[in-house]
Amino acid sequence: MGSQADNKTCAICLESMESGQGQTFFTAEGALSFHFSCVSNSVTFGNYLCPVCRAKCNDLPLAVPNSNTNVDSIFAPNPVARVMHEPKLILFSDDELPPLVTADPVSSAPPADPQNISIKTILERVAVASSESVSEFSILVQIIAPPEEDLGNTPIDLVAVLDVSGSMHGSKLALLKSAVVFVIDRLGPSDRLSIVSFSTRAQRVLSLRRMTEDGRENAKQCVNSLLASGCTNILEALEMGVQVLEERRYKDPVGSIIFFSDGMDTCYRATHFPRPGQPPPYLHLLPASIYPENHRGMGDHDQKPPFPVYTFGFGADHDPLSLKAISDVSVGHFSIVNSYEAVEDNVGLCIGFLHYVLAQELCLIVRSASHGVQILSISSERYASSKISNKGSQALINFGDFIWEEEQDFIVNLTVPVFCSVGDAENELITTSLLDITCSYISVVSNDMVQIDGGQVTIRRPIFPTPLETAVSLEVDKERNRVLAEQGFTEAQEMAETGDLTGARALLLNRRSTLLASASGQAGNCWSLEARMEEMGKRMESRELYERDGRPYALSIMGWRAYQKAIARGSSVHGAVESEGFLCGCAAPQGHGEQISST
Repeated sequence: MGSQADNKTCAICLESMESGQGQTFFTAEGALSFHFSCVSNSVTFGNYLCPVCRAKCNDLPLAVPNSNTNVDSIFAPNPVARVMHEPKLILFSDDELPPLVTADPVSSAPPADPQNISIKTILERVAVASSESVSEFSILVQIIAPPEEDLGNTPIDLVAVLDVSGSMHGSKLALLKSAVVFVIDRLGPSDRLSIVSFSTRAQRVLSLRRMTEDGRENAKQCVNSLLASGCTNILEALEMGVQVLEERRYKDPVGSIIFFSDGMDTCYRATHFPRPGQPPPYLHLLPASIYPENHRGMGDHDQKPPFPVYTFGFGADHDPLSLKAISDVSVGHFSIVNSYEAVEDNVGLCIGFLHYVLAQELCLIVRSASHGVQILSISSERYASSKISNKGSQALINFGDFIWEEEQDFIVNLTVPVFCSVGDAENELITTSLLDITCSYISVVSNDMVQIDGGQVTIRRPIFPTPLETAVSLEVDKERNRVLAEQGFTEAQEMAETGDLTGARALLLNRRSTLLASASGQAGNCWSLEARMEEMGKRMESRELYERDGRPYALSIMGWRAYQKAIARGSSVHGAVESEGFLCGCAAPQGHGEQISST
């Protein structure tokens, strides 16, 4: 350790290392220089590798500086150190309880349950000739939540996980603080907030507190005291965020994590690093409460659905691939925050969604209803747990949380067999049963499991169907275009990551032409999809432009289907706007082979 470092900037906190500021310095074997306080904190937390290059250091400081050192400076770069460090194994069962609630509350009589969610189906065409078999027939399935009832906001338990590493210094940290204050101001006394900040280590700086006037004031004080320094330990931060939610004594109906970061983990010591364009290699280490796939094979078939993680990328140099990967595996959502206007729009949309949750653990089961009807595919790639089983006789789709007035659409593709008894087809009422649909969810209002029999989906089988009966539904065609566009965005982004920008632009142009030539495209119902494809192509003109603007744009719009729910609410959700990535812009006529079921 020397009295002065040769470099002018600390390699951890990126702040000045000029002499005469009451600080001491440390220079590692590789000539990288640090404030003594920065590297000493790293050692205190058990890290004996170089905080920057991850090489083993032989002479890291193991003792506090001498009496000439400004002791306050030891903790100044890391505001978390101003409070007592909480060991990783501490139990976070100190959450603030709502009024008149004990740690083991007695259930009171639930309020009356609202109108249930309904299921609506629309056939690709309303009739198929009795002598005809169809190798791929499409049925649009719509899940529709009822209109909002005046029951107030759904209480939420929210953990804000905040990146305060050295790369967040300056304008990014200022915007992060503004974003968290924005969140605090939109939470009420029935909501609870905890704050976890992280750099080289994660630290809970605010226990799960009710957002009363005092609670909001305390939360803002914690946020405003944050400073940026150190490395970026995403894994530990998410583990601690999950721990706060899992160890609550009392659980509000909705629990979630908002994650603010530039997204580049510098602490995970991987044996290999992903190729450009690939998700981070630490996904398999995320807690099962975020990524249920990591729980498979452990013998627990009753695991709870994940806590959704809503990730927000700060700064032009943030890592959108990592942030989107985290949100995808937890069925959350990724957004870009590069201005305060984006905070109001994207963060506001997220908080509005959480406040309007009506149903949880919503699950749909679709079964073949006749011999020869085989389920081929489901256009619900957004939902990682959707799957087809029993040789195409059954499919299951998990939607997670559902809000008031939400609508989610997906297509079931199946086979339609020849009608077995052709002679009976002279009766125009002869039909083939295609699907049985059932739905279940937990009502947030009553905390009861609700079961819905969606009824049976049938199709008419006349000998000679009329042209009107065989006309393609614009609703179904519109949804197929959504799927086509979503696949196009994904494929183009993958091509761009390999450096094939020309091929990516050509693919988008081809898909755009296909949309325009389709039935719903000719009707002018897909203008927003077309506009997004055109915009995405513009951001792929050069490698520099793609890395700066194209990649974040592509990844943000690839998840737009998850926010159909917020669009359905329109302006009733604070911050909901008709903006890129959130507006489908496809309207189509009603009444083509519709079948509606609810209980």
